[in-house]
Amino acid sequence: MKDVHSTLLDRRSIRRYEREPISQEDIDYIYEAIRNTPTSYNGQQFSVIDITDRQIKEKLYDLTGQKQIKTCSHFMVFCADYYKISELADRKGLDMPEFTHTADGLIVGVVDATLAMMSALVAAESLGLGTCPIGYARTAAPEETSKILELPEKVFVVCGLAIGVPREMPDIKPKQQRELMIFSNKYKTEKLVSELEAYD
Repeated sequence: MKDVHSTLLDRRSIRRYEREPISQEDIDYIYEAIRNTPTSYNGQQFSVIDITDRQIKEKLYDLTGQKQIKTCSHFMVFCADYYKISELADRKGLDMPEFTHTADGLIVGVVDATLAMMSALVAAESLGLGTCPIGYARTAAPEETSKILELPEKVFVVCGLAIGVPREMPDIKPKQQRELMIFSNKYKTEKLVSELEAYD
């Protein structure tokens, strides 16, 4: 298992994978990392669909054109999920606040799902597996994707994550320098655009 330093700082997106299965032990570890994700109010307003079925992956590939979806071992789709809490509130006869009709309410589910994806990514990378987050899974064809995955009302895709045994080791993409991304005490605008131009 890789240490935290190399797991976080040597990470790169992998788009080509070996046709090699991931052990159940490793998948269970990734699942547990997902389950232990911090969430807003401990509400756990997310769900994950782990796709290994070749036909489903092919359908999602057809919608997105992202080849890593069909070649990875596991394609995990991370969803904001208000269905579970709504159904439970209904079963218990409780009034459900309409927080999903507010920007903050929607953001809660998006953040929960995104944190869960990062938990899965870090867990997978620590095992030496390759990963590639795919935001286009959300925007390519949301209605068709929802039908393929049989998503109920109040559940929507936030992002996907391809996981598999890497067949490539591309260079790490250059990131903005620290001073353009991490500010001290307040947002910095002085010289920002010229420094961004230099990075470009």
